[in-house]
Amino acid sequence: MDDALLRSLTPGVLGILVRRGADFAAAEDAVQDALVDAVRVWPADPPQDPKGWLITVAWRRFLDATRADAARRRREDLVDEEPAPGPAPGADDTLQLYFLCAHPSLTPSSAVALTLRAVGGLTTRQIAQAYLVPEATMAQRISRAKRTVSGVRFDQPGDVATVLRVLYLVFNEGYSGDVDLAAEAIRLTRQLAAVIDHPEVAGLLALMLLHHARRASRTAPDGTLVPLAEQDRSRWDTGAIAEGVTILQAALARDRLGEFQAQAAIAALHADAPVAEETDWVQIVEWYDELARLTDSPVVRLNRAVAVGEADGPRAGLAELAALDDALPRYAAVAAYLHERDGDLATAARLYAEAARKALNLAERDHLTRQAARLNSRR
Repeated sequence: MDDALLRSLTPGVLGILVRRGADFAAAEDAVQDALVDAVRVWPADPPQDPKGWLITVAWRRFLDATRADAARRRREDLVDEEPAPGPAPGADDTLQLYFLCAHPSLTPSSAVALTLRAVGGLTTRQIAQAYLVPEATMAQRISRAKRTVSGVRFDQPGDVATVLRVLYLVFNEGYSGDVDLAAEAIRLTRQLAAVIDHPEVAGLLALMLLHHARRASRTAPDGTLVPLAEQDRSRWDTGAIAEGVTILQAALARDRLGEFQAQAAIAALHADAPVAEETDWVQIVEWYDELARLTDSPVVRLNRAVAVGEADGPRAGLAELAALDDALPRYAAVAAYLHERDGDLATAARLYAEAARKALNLAERDHLTRQAARLNSRR
């Protein structure tokens, strides 16, 4: 069973059900049921037209659920509109669905969570990690969002800012998490940039390209993480870097700075350094100052502490770190790095081990565990 194929078909199937009159929550449930059927049936009897098969099965599932609900019996006349057999339309509805999920009846945070779950394919756990909240809290937020849009006509799309936030989180999960969604996020952001002339859309596309350009060097052949300072920069995609920098420069020239442009500027400074030792950390700190002003994000301030530690020395970085909540994700890892640079190997080893226990994925946990072991062997 090709999980990637099912993931790629899901948005289009969901979009067709919504356009044919299914409310979003019921359509999502029907599509999920069809996907379960596909996992069971396809290995032994693969369809010639996978998308058409999913549309037909999902539509029938929706109708079955509709008939079972007495309050929705008025929808039974939709049975006459069942999609005809034959090849399904090839239009890509994904970006449209992103806008529809950013519905004005939802708060931005709820719209983002609903889209990541329903269209992006992320689990509730992954979304909760992105938002720094417990999984149970996020599950309740998504359930409330589904109830809010249940029965609502999806004829009033949401705003660009919410869609950008969704695309950014999808890219981040695809870049560093369990699901490979980075290329899909870049594709959709390119589509958005082609139809909307907005500096933050350009800033997000530039940011994605600059980060994606380093992807080949982020892991060793055995799958272990390679920190930025140790990456083989000859493996970076210079074409993607050049494109990202060109897009960013054009966006910055419009003098309408936003958080994605600021993040892209930081990524561009990393990309510009031929070796790690030549990184312009002073400028990076300045861009983090701008980013902190725009977002007031504790995660931004955590990353800024690292940059201050590189620009002004590890003790300056530790002083910045002391003002932050030690419950932040990766706080212990940052503290370990700065203590190691300051020569306190015992504290650094302890903090690396603590960070490993709190790591969000296996590769990160293994990397931090090796860092702790490396320092313990030197003591």
